Amino acid sequence: MRFTNVLARLLGVAGLATIRGVALDEVRGEIVVSVRLHRRLRSRCGRCGRKCPGYDPGVGRRRWRGLDLGCFKTFLEADSPRVSCPEHGVVVAQVPWAEHGARFTRSFEDLIAWLATECSKAAVSELLRIDWHSVGAIIVRACERVYAGQDRLRGVRRIGIDEISWRRGQRYIIVVLDHDSGRLIWAAAGRDEKTLGRFFDELGEERCKLITHVSADGATWISNVLKARCPKAVRCMDPFHVVKWATEAVDQARRQAWNNARRGKHKQLARDLKGARWVLWKGGEALTARQRATLGWVERTNRPLFTAYLLKEHLRLIFQLPWEAAMDLLIEWLQWAFDCGIEACVELAVKVADHLDEILNTIDWGLSNARLESMNTRLRLITRRSFGFHSPQPLIALAMLSQGAMRPALPGRALPAAA
Repeated sequence: MRFTNVLARLLGVAGLATIRGVALDEVRGEIVVSVRLHRRLRSRCGRCGRKCPGYDPGVGRRRWRGLDLGCFKTFLEADSPRVSCPEHGVVVAQVPWAEHGARFTRSFEDLIAWLATECSKAAVSELLRIDWHSVGAIIVRACERVYAGQDRLRGVRRIGIDEISWRRGQRYIIVVLDHDSGRLIWAAAGRDEKTLGRFFDELGEERCKLITHVSADGATWISNVLKARCPKAVRCMDPFHVVKWATEAVDQARRQAWNNARRGKHKQLARDLKGARWVLWKGGEALTARQRATLGWVERTNRPLFTAYLLKEHLRLIFQLPWEAAMDLLIEWLQWAFDCGIEACVELAVKVADHLDEILNTIDWGLSNARLESMNTRLRLITRRSFGFHSPQPLIALAMLSQGAMRPALPGRALPAAA
């Protein structure tokens, strides 16, 4: 086999272009391969691929970074004529080895996408000798290719909705998970009704009617959209967020007791109440012997605060009991919370009563956002690894590639489905 044929196969242009020359620059560590596109593939619109009349030969030749050959960076070089497309106007002609406007070959971008889901940014930048700021656009294009022609929302029946902060300054991304597959199916920047409405717009009116269960927290912007788009779906309140309300109520009662001790000049009592914070937050079954002693001290010195802790623990227990036992305990818990006289706990009881139907659905169906919270933990890791992205789109693409139904494939290998 001729050397040029071998090289064409290595570069992924076999049957697409003819190699006209190879230049090696040992000082810069680069190999530049000059190619000429086959006639049948010329004069196509770079955006839609339609056969179009030529416009002009363009300005100079273009280069695309390809997969390295050994220790050398490799570039493809070809003419860059322009064509006149009836739909897109005058555009640079299409080349089959790269996306329109990209400076990298598809195989190089596929490798970047795979590495970005598996490695840190430092590893990707060091291995491929590419600036991390260039990776964002590559990941977005790779995600579009992986999901091209794929219906991510097909067969969705039970979903979980949550938001995750991706940057300081109240910057959020809404994420939607399919409970049956356990995979991320949709994500978008924002945290409001309009943004979430885009998911249901994409889902379509007919498929919205097929949604049977939705798990989420008690955010108004989620509830309003669900009432309008999926009125018949069973809405489940995520237990994690309900218990979080209770933990915040306990902490509010502790801060009140701490402030009272400070105003009364009881410095040691104030110091001890401050130190009891983590004990009061922790679940009773996980307390150490020393922490149990601290909890016993709280019971002896501040009965209202201990009552708030017991209310929190009993609310946790409700989600762990069978239906009938949970119902009995929930009724008793609401009466106890309303009658306790602790302002923070009364407010908690009002909030639980407002979301009583959703909480009962959670107990009945056992549906929660536990999978979604686990996924959010992995997405936060991706966010930290991807520090340097200045827009949410690359993060969303990376999330879809790492947590979605499809995975990027290594060059030369079949595209794998998610495990």
